[in-house]
Amino acid sequence: MLKMTRAAPSTGPVAALSPAAERMRLFRERKRKGLRCLTIELRETEIDGLIRKGMLKAEMRNDVNAILEALYEHLERTLDSTA
Repeated sequence: MLKMTRAAPSTGPVAALSPAAERMRLFRERKRKGLRCLTIELRETEIDGLIRKGMLKAEMRNDVNAILEALYEHLERTLDSTA
């Protein structure tokens, strides 16, 4: 009797995506999650507001990632999805 077996999955190198294909992959992933990617400009006074509200430490005012996290916190507080 002849027994059939499946071939093992390839463990060889995975082809790298082109930059355009990677952007499209990330776009589709964000879309599935209901997210949008935007570029915005903030005024210094808006950054000052994040500091005043305690969402951003004054010494982090030039740290893009810290500003981003503070802005996310502000949006979550003001645009609560359960309201």
